[in-house]
Amino acid sequence: MKMFMVKSFCLAALLFIAVLTGMQLANNGIQKMKGYGDPNLETAVSIHEKDHNVRASFLGKDISSHDIAAKKKKLEEISAFNLFSSMGRKMSDGITGASEKLVHFIAD
Repeated sequence: MKMFMVKSFCLAALLFIAVLTGMQLANNGIQKMKGYGDPNLETAVSIHEKDHNVRASFLGKDISSHDIAAKKKKLEEISAFNLFSSMGRKMSDGITGASEKLVHFIAD
C-alpha cells in the first residue's frame, strides 16, 4: 500500500509538471506566432477603477457601464424563460422554507 501511494504521488507530480510545461510551451508558441512581444497578450481581461468610475476591457475592447446597462435592459425586454432556472429557483425556495421550519420546530 505504501509503494502504491508513493507511485501515485510521483505520477501526480509528473503530470502536474507536464501540464505546467505544456502551458509555458503554448504561451511561447503564441508569442512566436504573433511575431512580437505584445504587452496586452498577458491580460485578456483588465479592470481599472478611478474615483468610483470603473473601466473594463475584454480582449482589448473597452466595455463601459452604459454598454452593460443597455445589454441588461435588452435581456430584460426579451424576458427569456429558462425552465431549469425556474425549477432550480423553486426547489431552492422549497428547501430553504423547509429547513427554516425544521430549525424553528427544533428550536421551540
